[in-house]
Amino acid sequence: MKLSIVSTLYYSSLYIEEFCTRIVKSVPTEFDDFEIILVDDGSPDNSLSVSLKLQNKIKELKIVELSRNFGHHKAIMTGLQEAEGDFIFMIDIDLEEKPELLNLFWNELNKDKSLDIVYGVQSKRKGNWYEKFSGSIYYFFYNLLSDRKIDKNISTVRLMSKNYVNSTFRYMNQDFYIGNVFLENGFNKKKVYFNKTSTSKTTYTFFTKYHSFVNSIFSSTVKPLYIIFYFGLVISFFSFAFIIYLIYRKLTNDFMVSGWASVMVSIFFTLGIILSSLGIVSIYISKIFLETKKMPFTIVKKIHTFIEK
Repeated sequence: MKLSIVSTLYYSSLYIEEFCTRIVKSVPTEFDDFEIILVDDGSPDNSLSVSLKLQNKIKELKIVELSRNFGHHKAIMTGLQEAEGDFIFMIDIDLEEKPELLNLFWNELNKDKSLDIVYGVQSKRKGNWYEKFSGSIYYFFYNLLSDRKIDKNISTVRLMSKNYVNSTFRYMNQDFYIGNVFLENGFNKKKVYFNKTSTSKTTYTFFTKYHSFVNSIFSSTVKPLYIIFYFGLVISFFSFAFIIYLIYRKLTNDFMVSGWASVMVSIFFTLGIILSSLGIVSIYISKIFLETKKMPFTIVKKIHTFIEK
């Protein structure tokens, strides 16, 4: 039985050796073979060279070098495609999720043979007040708008069966969000709570997080379009009611000219609604456009495996 361990590289040079050393020690004895797959997602630092040197010590290490940065989620899926194991352990390399979680997850999966995936959820969200606050806002609006609910503070780390992983490949598209895929494909799941630590400053900027949030919503649901439709009906109803009211005031000789301020507020409010609605529709159209271009999901420049000299 073979185990595949999949992670990605992006500004990861400080953690690679310790991660690989600890994960090798954590491989359960039930597995007679294993591989470590690290996907270099166009990392600007020396992560690739550090990984290549480490192959001399850890022969099971396979490095998938992408031609450029395609994004964390696409890099993960590329690594999963290269995995040959009967079970696949997916984890971030920055050591915020302890490599030793592999044993805990394997014990849970082994305990119940009907399970296809065991995934991690933070007992308490790590980080400062801003990270905690922004995380709470994200999960609130995601679960409010999405068709399927997601666990608050869900993490990357998870142990999956090969059958489960193969099912995720059917959902790959250009504007890809991995969280939606793991929700959509079903199967028997179990969550395990753990404590996540902070080892480094996140590479996700405010705008990166904002784009990720918008992408996750519009990739998983069409609810925003329905919200536009119903909100438009509500505005139309009140506008029509106000017209009837003005006609009544005119017929009863009690007509009053509206003030300039109220007119301007109404105009700008309506304009804001129109522009927001057009923006939402445009995002959905852009997703269709990206799919019609049929661009490659990722481009693998080279796969580095250990070669005996």
